[in-house]
Amino acid sequence: MSTKYICPICGNEDPRFIGLVKGKPYCRRCISFRGEGVEEDLTPPKNVLLDLSYKLSKEQQSLSDRTLQNFKNGIDTLIYAVCGSGKTEISYGVIGYAMSKGMKVGFALPRRDVVTELFHRLAAAFPDNKIVAVYGGHNEDLTGDCIILTTHQLYRYEKYFDLLVMDEIDAFPFKGSDVLVSLFKRSLRGHCVMMSATPSEAVRKEFSKPGKAILELHTRFHKKPIPVPTPIHRFGAFKVTFVIKKLLDYRKKGLKALIFVPTIDMAESLCSTLSTFVPDGDFVSSKKSDRRETIEWFRKRKNGYLVTTAVLERGVTFKNIQVIIFEADHPVYDSAALVQIAGRAGRKFDAPTGDVYFVMEKDTEHTKKAINEIKHCNTYL
Repeated sequence: MSTKYICPICGNEDPRFIGLVKGKPYCRRCISFRGEGVEEDLTPPKNVLLDLSYKLSKEQQSLSDRTLQNFKNGIDTLIYAVCGSGKTEISYGVIGYAMSKGMKVGFALPRRDVVTELFHRLAAAFPDNKIVAVYGGHNEDLTGDCIILTTHQLYRYEKYFDLLVMDEIDAFPFKGSDVLVSLFKRSLRGHCVMMSATPSEAVRKEFSKPGKAILELHTRFHKKPIPVPTPIHRFGAFKVTFVIKKLLDYRKKGLKALIFVPTIDMAESLCSTLSTFVPDGDFVSSKKSDRRETIEWFRKRKNGYLVTTAVLERGVTFKNIQVIIFEADHPVYDSAALVQIAGRAGRKFDAPTGDVYFVMEKDTEHTKKAINEIKHCNTYL
């Protein structure tokens, strides 16, 4: 077997991940990325109507205009903006322009739950255009004016997108996956807009090169501070006691809470314990089959709580939400994840505040860094 074989899908050339079937090499790293691909078709210019029930802030509009100008000039853009700044809305301008020119437009995200959420938002924002969602188990229609898809589905679109917007570039499973990064690059024939509230140093360095640009926004669109997490130091069962007391208080005030936990097993067990003392709660995780129904149940409630893993870490917004990170000192939480989770609170214009608690035995490098980063962003107000 030749070690010079290069996988046409993910670019792998490591012989440890190359096998042979009937004398022909195949790649083990991306063997799961197989299925119907999309062939090129001619797309005429489109009529585009951007229908928003609100105006972008001055800062949002400025970044939107600069992102569009970069795209016209052949420059890839990183939008480095805090949680709740309205990164998605900033991208609407360049998306609308590309669709109006008949270009192939994609919007990729690592997680399917966020894909479905974004699909509804873009379909409402661009009512005259065909917006489609593509993810595992939902790939009957692969083409449209704008394709919202998981990064896993990019293998279907070889050299396809003239504009590819990518949000949550620092999120699992995209972060640290050479295969998914390769699929992203393989699907792009034009230029990209990458977005993150917590881009890594490597990503910032990459977008500092010629032909690329970084646009920064360190304030939320409503110009209120990002809630700064409060460390709560407790041991053993006293951590659960703190959570119970807060939930009872929120119930009296008619507020909702998200309680983040580091593992799936802990989500179910903690919810079971809490429900003994506080009603109106449930849990969600990547393995819960009815999590979409559970999330919608929670969204419609005026109070209650959800115990959740990282599935609700990004891409979802609840009004009047309070946030508790249980076992915030767990190794699964790096500073970027903690900043993202804290960013769930205070996102709405008419509800710009909220509690954020780090419940833990001791401070860690990551909890301290997350708190300092949020405080730093608030200095831009």
